[in-house]
Amino acid sequence: MAEPADTEAKPTRAYVIHPDLASRTQRREPEHALAEAVALAHALPGIEIVGDEVARLRKPDPGRLFGKGKLAEIGTRLEAAEVDLVLVDGPVSPVQQRNLEKDWGVKLLDRTGLILEIFADRARTREGVLQVELAALSYQRTRLVRAWTHLERQRGGLGFVGGPGETQIEADRRAIDEQMTRLRRQLDRVVKTRTLHRAARAKVPYPIVALVGYTNAGKSTLFNRLTGADVLAKDMLFATLDPTMRAIRLPGAGGGQGRKIILSDTVGFISDLPTELVAAFRATLEEVLEADLILHVRDISHPETEEQAADVAEILESLGVDEDVALIEVWNKIDALSQDTRDALRRTDARTEGVQAVSALTGEGLDDLTAAIDARLSEALDEPKTEAAVTLPFSDGRRRAWLHEVGVVQREESGEAGLTLHLLWTERQKAGFEAL
Repeated sequence: MAEPADTEAKPTRAYVIHPDLASRTQRREPEHALAEAVALAHALPGIEIVGDEVARLRKPDPGRLFGKGKLAEIGTRLEAAEVDLVLVDGPVSPVQQRNLEKDWGVKLLDRTGLILEIFADRARTREGVLQVELAALSYQRTRLVRAWTHLERQRGGLGFVGGPGETQIEADRRAIDEQMTRLRRQLDRVVKTRTLHRAARAKVPYPIVALVGYTNAGKSTLFNRLTGADVLAKDMLFATLDPTMRAIRLPGAGGGQGRKIILSDTVGFISDLPTELVAAFRATLEEVLEADLILHVRDISHPETEEQAADVAEILESLGVDEDVALIEVWNKIDALSQDTRDALRRTDARTEGVQAVSALTGEGLDDLTAAIDARLSEALDEPKTEAAVTLPFSDGRRRAWLHEVGVVQREESGEAGLTLHLLWTERQKAGFEAL
């Protein structure tokens, strides 16, 4: 009897290259940029990294990116390692991509293509899938060049960045434009639904606190620690894409119950985030624009934490986040530092307004963080409280329970007409009550 065939697909053998220009203006050290590119590659399923290198260039060749000598040198290594896929950590023009694939006999993705592949694999919600597909088509539209002849498959990727089919370039472009129009219509419907949900939440008198930060800074771990949720948290770039929101109550003074807030976990940022994705995920990231307080989670143990923070600040600015929105910098992963460095950071955060050093993994510093969140919200919202009296019929248990849950009831009196509740509340809380 014949042995059953092994149907398990072999992993794609990949090689990562970070082009380092002699006249580069990047903030990042090339070795750290290469390490991030390798981590990105590991985030794709079915990939086996068989090699990586920093390729130093005096200037990029317009036709092949690399000069003849470097091209042959890398080609030899690719052949020896039996590489299937080359990942170039930087922009590669369609012409350069076509020529490199032909010269090396491999499939090639640039940084934008790689990030799109990861997002295509990770998106779970209907909106996320549509956004990624729209961004991939926008990227793919620029890749319609004659790879060999006008009837051959134009581009090849791993998922959404795969080729559009065996058609002529103009017909391909028309087909892509039509598909993008259909996707935009579908997205409009999804975004309207999200807008209705956001409007419903606006009636709830709870401030929104949004977690933002560089990918893998520990946002989801912190979100889980604060909310008790089970959002996927892995040591992997872009482990989570779709936003998650939870209502939590901050601890109050003296161990009692404090302010109730809505905590929002968002997609992680990264340097050189493709413009197609920034545009596509703008609707998702509108939660950040609506936030009363932003927690900028930083991996303080990373050697380039300052550069990562600058990248996040640039993306927040491009999204249109106002500079005057209240913000706390959360210096996460202090557990990865030495005890002396950790103690020094804790002393620094005690003296510096708007900074909290924590470990989302161990819980160190989280009590101080929640106290800081409450204090900054009080300062940011600056909501004066007024006294009021509301009389509810005895049968109206729903609104009575809501007022107690919000924590605005000072005392109750029972009368013939029902219960009279003496309140101390803000305009936001009053509006929420009236919306009921």
